[in-house]
Amino acid sequence: QTRSLLGVFEEDAAAISNYVNQLFQAMHRIYDAQNELSAATHLTSKLLKEYEKQRFPLGGDDEVMSSTLQQFAKVIDELSSCHAVLSTQLADAMMFPITQFKERDLKEVLFHKFFLVCLDHDAAITRYGRLSKRRENEKIKAEVTEDVYTSRKKQHQTMMHYFCALNTLQYKKKIAMLEPLLGYMQAQISFFKMGSENLNEQLEEFLTNIGTSVQNVRREMDCEVETMQQTIEDLEIASDPLYLPDPDTTKFPVHRNLTRKAGYLNARNKTGLVSSSWERQFYFTQGGNLMSQARGDVAGGLVMDIDNCSVMAVDCEDRRYCFQITSFDGKKSSILQAESKKDYEEWICTINNISKQIYLSENPEEIAARVNQSALEAVTPSPSFQQRHESMRPPVQSRPPAARTSSTGSLGSESAALSALSLDSLVAPDTPIQFDIISPVSEDLPGQAKTSGQSGRRTNPFGESGGSKSETEDSILHQLFIVRFLGSMEVKYDESPDVVYETMRQILAARAIHNIFRMTESHLLVTCDCLKLIDPQTQVTRLRFPLPNVVLYATHQENRRLFGFVLRTAAGRTESRQTSVCYIFESNNEGEKICDSVGLAKQIAFHAELDRKASEKQKEIDRVKEKQQKELSKQKQIEKDLEEQSRLIAASSRANQSSGEGQFVVLSSSQSEDSDLGEDGKKKRESEA
Repeated sequence: QTRSLLGVFEEDAAAISNYVNQLFQAMHRIYDAQNELSAATHLTSKLLKEYEKQRFPLGGDDEVMSSTLQQFAKVIDELSSCHAVLSTQLADAMMFPITQFKERDLKEVLFHKFFLVCLDHDAAITRYGRLSKRRENEKIKAEVTEDVYTSRKKQHQTMMHYFCALNTLQYKKKIAMLEPLLGYMQAQISFFKMGSENLNEQLEEFLTNIGTSVQNVRREMDCEVETMQQTIEDLEIASDPLYLPDPDTTKFPVHRNLTRKAGYLNARNKTGLVSSSWERQFYFTQGGNLMSQARGDVAGGLVMDIDNCSVMAVDCEDRRYCFQITSFDGKKSSILQAESKKDYEEWICTINNISKQIYLSENPEEIAARVNQSALEAVTPSPSFQQRHESMRPPVQSRPPAARTSSTGSLGSESAALSALSLDSLVAPDTPIQFDIISPVSEDLPGQAKTSGQSGRRTNPFGESGGSKSETEDSILHQLFIVRFLGSMEVKYDESPDVVYETMRQILAARAIHNIFRMTESHLLVTCDCLKLIDPQTQVTRLRFPLPNVVLYATHQENRRLFGFVLRTAAGRTESRQTSVCYIFESNNEGEKICDSVGLAKQIAFHAELDRKASEKQKEIDRVKEKQQKELSKQKQIEKDLEEQSRLIAASSRANQSSGEGQFVVLSSSQSEDSDLGEDGKKKRESEA
């Protein structure tokens, strides 16, 4: 914060310098122009006086012209004297104050030796850090310690004077800008007073007020400088013990209950197989992360995740106060060196407290104090299970009366019977807590219900199903979250968020009691069909939770990173009893976002099911209509066939009647013709008829 504020003041000083340089150039042009005007006026008067001495070939002795020019020369000579006086006044009243401010005050700030003193201090700290622990040389140690003391004191004094100069610059800026303008206006008024005594009283009053204001600012600046000088003296006296690099721990005790720490550390960087270098940077903790920030950086960068890490003191390259931090998985480690024994012990205690995730509780320092006190009192008997359960239980806010039975032992006034009753009403008795993810191979996964398409499918020995890709590809929702599995246990009630809160409380308390800090990190994939826990390295599906079986989900009331859901499944292959299992996770972001994503997936699945049912109903209606249409077409075809048959019968009857009459007439008129046709002709005629 100090360096950031100092950067703002230095940026302001640079802006003032830039603006004052421009203003100085403008005023210098006025001064140069006035000098040029004075010189030009004087030259004009001189030339006018020499007119009568000129010999023009075509000009005659013009006495009137000469006398007129002489009169002009006299007036212009007087005017030249006025301009010379004005130039002198501008040099004294306008150019001198702004030149002094530019050359003295601004250069004092812009070219201050504060940065050189800081370099000397860093060099002294580096030499002090290289003191050998094995070869103690009191003379060298005394010289280096004296060098650190002197450089720190010099740096502090120079820094305070530098800050004083930066604060004073704000007042000097006003004076340096107002005084030249005041001098310029007064010089101009004096110039015009030489020609006329009529002066604008209002302008004179305004200039008088400006002069009074400048004097007030000057007096205020003097008072402020005096106050800052007194403050500097007081701080020098009070800060004298802090100049030592390794203060006395009896005067400055070690704080072992911290969950946050910040300060400068030396970090070892390997430059070769056996060689290494040390770099001094500013380190600070942020939640469960160790951060570092180099000079000039806008923000800090992540060094290591110190949740569940290990920290220990090490002997490293003949340097003192060194400790090593190793990450949870053991793949990353860092060796750091503290400046003093106090910082060395505080850093180790703080990282130990953070590694136990004490910072996630409501009162981390109180819990850290209890943990450290219990470590110091190792000879005392351990508390009972119920007492440890009560002490490590996360804080629970007041709930509505209907949900009060969901907390076990949350209030001291409740009896043990009432606590046991409330616990049995939510969580199955004698239920074991599962702290790790078990991916079954030959049996069905707990929390999975077989679908019609999976009933005859063999389980993949790596936990994956053969159709997992097609399941997720058809889903319109794919959201991935990084989560860590805390535990799961069977519950008896799955219709209220209180069962999730109670399960969280019991799992967190059990982890604290049994010192279980390891958590399995996975990727939680939320789709419209199911929830999947995927191994981030192998991309193997560890667990699959069908979305219709997720009946309840909620976020922790205080720690928003904790969330859980209840899965309702069949107890086994032969039993038809429904069981409910509550799964608890910790996420990197807010658990409410994951719950919102699950809710969105259930809404999408619900609407998709409604659309599917509506589509099936519409198809059934279309099939009924098509069947009715076919029946109607068939009925019409039958009616059409009947009409055709009746028409053919009628036509046949009419043809038979007409063929009988014709035969009678033919036989009566030409019997000789029939007799010639024979038997075949008769049959042919009958068939035609």
